[in-house]
Amino acid sequence: MSNIQQLNDLATQVRRDILRMVHQVNSGHPGGSLGCTEFFVALYNEIMELNDQFDMDGIGEDLFFLSNGHISPVYYSVLARRGYFPVKELNTFRKIDSRLQGHPTTHEGLPGIRIASGSLGQGMSVAIGAALAKKLNKDEHLVYSLHGDGELQEGQNWEAIMYASGNKVDNYIATVDYNGKQIDGATDDVLPLGDLRAKFEAFGWDVLEVENGNDIEAVIKGLKEAKNRTGKGKPVCVLLHTVMGHGVDFMMHTHAWHGKAPNDEQLEKALAQNPETLGDY
Repeated sequence: MSNIQQLNDLATQVRRDILRMVHQVNSGHPGGSLGCTEFFVALYNEIMELNDQFDMDGIGEDLFFLSNGHISPVYYSVLARRGYFPVKELNTFRKIDSRLQGHPTTHEGLPGIRIASGSLGQGMSVAIGAALAKKLNKDEHLVYSLHGDGELQEGQNWEAIMYASGNKVDNYIATVDYNGKQIDGATDDVLPLGDLRAKFEAFGWDVLEVENGNDIEAVIKGLKEAKNRTGKGKPVCVLLHTVMGHGVDFMMHTHAWHGKAPNDEQLEKALAQNPETLGDY
């Protein structure tokens, strides 16, 4: 899929999925999911090389690991729309015995999910392990991961960041959802992150920034540039500047919707801003 309009239409539909999923069970994390929609749509439909059939080993294809697992609504929607499992299964989000738990799990065998995530700070360590395994297997495909900016307040990340550069894990691209918000407020108020670019570079990473992470063309361009920088002795970091709640005016630029579902009236208003493009589940 390379038509920009098609990708934008898909992003609009994914936003509808996110909103309807969290509303239905009055639970979930719409803010970060909406902000990362373009990233997921680009990654799974334009960037990654994927096998036709999913298996846990992932040999001969690119791999993705979601570290900030609470934004599972966008992950599930994009996986379903990509054909990993039926779109109608989105209707089971966060329900008893569903494979679509609030944070991704593996025990129910959901195609597309290779690790349980939600305990923040662990995804990079897993992704690095997968990237090293690909090197051992002489598999030239890449490993991708996504992290929240607030998540970087977890110390395990910095051990992993040091390890990746020290061991020249140069088949790995880590993206940071850089929206400046977390559950308790602005990251600058909770625990300032400082100059993230300078920090990653000081740890020996190659860093690039996408200034508008909610523009699908900019995201594709940035991720393609990141791919071009792999294989040169350094892990690659993409600082993706996004807006939490993007696409729904009353959810944007605030942490209030980090983990709050819209009520009936709010859902109607939000869906009106994101007209149906591919059909609801």
